[in-house]
Amino acid sequence: MRRRRNAKIIATLGPASSTRRQIETLHRRGADVFRLNFSHGNHQELAAMIEAIRAVEHDHGRPIAILTDLQGPKLRIGTFAEGKVTLRAGDHFRLDMSKSAGDRGRVCLPHAEVFAVLEPKIDLLLDDGRLRLRVEKAGKDFAETRVVTGGVLSDHKGLNVPNTMLPLKALTAKDRRDLQFALASGVDWVGVSFVQKPEDIAEVRDIVKGRAGIMAKLEKPSAINALNEVVARSDAVMVARGDLGVEMALEEVPSVQKRIVRCCRDAGKPVVVATQMLESMIHAPAPTRAEASDVATAVYEGADAVMLSAETAVGQHAAAAVTMMDRIIRRVERDPYFRRLMEMGRVESRATDADAITAAAREVAHTVSASVIVTYTTSGSTTLRASRQRPDVPIMCITGSRATARRLAVAWGVHAVHTADVRTFSDMVVRAARVAEREGFVRRNQKLVVTAGVPFGTPGATNVLRIHVVHD
Repeated sequence: MRRRRNAKIIATLGPASSTRRQIETLHRRGADVFRLNFSHGNHQELAAMIEAIRAVEHDHGRPIAILTDLQGPKLRIGTFAEGKVTLRAGDHFRLDMSKSAGDRGRVCLPHAEVFAVLEPKIDLLLDDGRLRLRVEKAGKDFAETRVVTGGVLSDHKGLNVPNTMLPLKALTAKDRRDLQFALASGVDWVGVSFVQKPEDIAEVRDIVKGRAGIMAKLEKPSAINALNEVVARSDAVMVARGDLGVEMALEEVPSVQKRIVRCCRDAGKPVVVATQMLESMIHAPAPTRAEASDVATAVYEGADAVMLSAETAVGQHAAAAVTMMDRIIRRVERDPYFRRLMEMGRVESRATDADAITAAAREVAHTVSASVIVTYTTSGSTTLRASRQRPDVPIMCITGSRATARRLAVAWGVHAVHTADVRTFSDMVVRAARVAEREGFVRRNQKLVVTAGVPFGTPGATNVLRIHVVHD
């Protein structure tokens, strides 16, 4: 199951991909990480999918990461007497806390936190930005608005307040229950929605306590304004372009995506580009050329992973979507221009022994034409440091921690292998050569470059580099 590419694929599970057989098919086609969207499904259904993923992992002998995507706060309007209304530009429309059914003149918005920050001239977006209202007057439990962009508005549609910090925490009561279930089930990554500020990540970290990696979903402009701090407090980041495209001008999203990817690469944190990547494949057997180019752009930027959402969760061509994404990634990475971009975009090494050793490993592997860089790690930091360098040879991670091997499934260029612990560096080199040969990275008389931190078990202590030639 060695992948012939560096960028990873995340596939979202749902009605079209919830059985063990379907999950195995997606894994065979190229899915490295499976996302469970906690906005849908109950704990019993989610537990069955987790069990199926672990069964596939056992059968194939490859670490598979499970990403739990918490729902986060959802701002939604109430209901209408007739189920829907049509609003026209120029109409007056009222939002209030009354639970009575709405009509063409008003509807319930059961979120006092929203009214607390509303002021005249603030715009409100409804139904993923399809309708736009402008606030003319607001109080603690109401807002009088004028319709800027009209359309059909139906029950329970979502509401966004662009460019406004809302007094809401990233975790709801539901999220806390879901998070405890996810941690007890042994998931590898926790996706945190509705991140507005760095403190939102700190709150989740206090609960997780190292039992899973924390992936911040960047979908609010306020989080972009504090990007460096949010990235620093997270273990990985997701560019949630769907919500970003609602909260900010669409023409801004591509440059924001590039900025986030670059920030994460500089910090050595895995970054995922998500949302509508192969959207047409929900119904069609092939993507549009624009979608193929979109996936390719994320790969050229150096993203660690690209994600499929509805394409695999409810799509009619889930396996084909994964296959297509795999094909696009591999084609991009064969492009000489891709390698030039990785060279041009090399990150600056920090003034530490660990960074110096890792940067040297990249150069040594290139100079001596090594077939693979092998990292030995307990926490994953040594391997993530190697991935940050974007070397031109594969990275094979050897770790005695199954949890670390699984988490690294999202990292660029990393092929993680869970194996028994070793006691000495010499033993580790011998095992590295044996495992690298077994996994198809080296043959007899080929070279591998090995890095590790000695003494073993010290996070971030990468301080040894060795060139090893494989002999009989």
